[in-house]
Amino acid sequence: MARDRIFADLQSDLEAFVFDERVTSVFADMVRRSVPGYATAVAMSGVLAGRYAQPGSHLYDLGCSLGATTLAMHKHLDQSDCTIIGIDNSQAMIDAAKQACLASDDTGAEVRFVCADIRNELIEDASVVAINYTLQFIPPEDRDALIARIYSGMRPGGVLILSEKVIDSDPQASERMTSLYLDFKRANGYSELEISQKRTALENVLVPETEEQHMQRLGQSGFIDITRWFQCLNFSSWIACKPN
Repeated sequence: MARDRIFADLQSDLEAFVFDERVTSVFADMVRRSVPGYATAVAMSGVLAGRYAQPGSHLYDLGCSLGATTLAMHKHLDQSDCTIIGIDNSQAMIDAAKQACLASDDTGAEVRFVCADIRNELIEDASVVAINYTLQFIPPEDRDALIARIYSGMRPGGVLILSEKVIDSDPQASERMTSLYLDFKRANGYSELEISQKRTALENVLVPETEEQHMQRLGQSGFIDITRWFQCLNFSSWIACKPN
């Protein structure tokens, strides 16, 4: 696993964060050290997929990056007549995900990877859709339409798995959680320079929302039984169901 040192040296002209080849090469280390609870959220996404996948249906991993959630789904899926589709707009990520899939010993359901903008891809006949740490990178004005499209493309009884960085509507609580999150990154070996430069690069690229905003969006799209099943610091995961 290559170590993330993208922001270790002072950069006079910081560019906006992009998921290019450089990020792809260190992404596994980056998310491990930057996203508290990432491994648990990904592993449990696979467990949930195994529980809710319907025979002959599609399962989607939207914003699949290296394919970690895709592979977790595949590991826990009993139905071999399902198809798992990983979609990401970074060709570098898609290429790496394909290689990870080839290296996996799991057999069973078909796995496909597509390089595309998830806002434009058709979601159809889906029983499980995971969108882990991805909606936060979609422009806020496009988020309602994306969740509504996901809902429309799901089978009755299907589930959406959503994981996001969140902010608190209470300024004091938000400040406390942000402080703890920075301690998490320091504990994982990131320097003050790395933390500061990455935050600047992500400004206006990663735009988090409150839990209330996510709940409202899911509810207005038609989802029911919306449950937060995991939280670690300011990162949360929910499951939402489409009525039968």
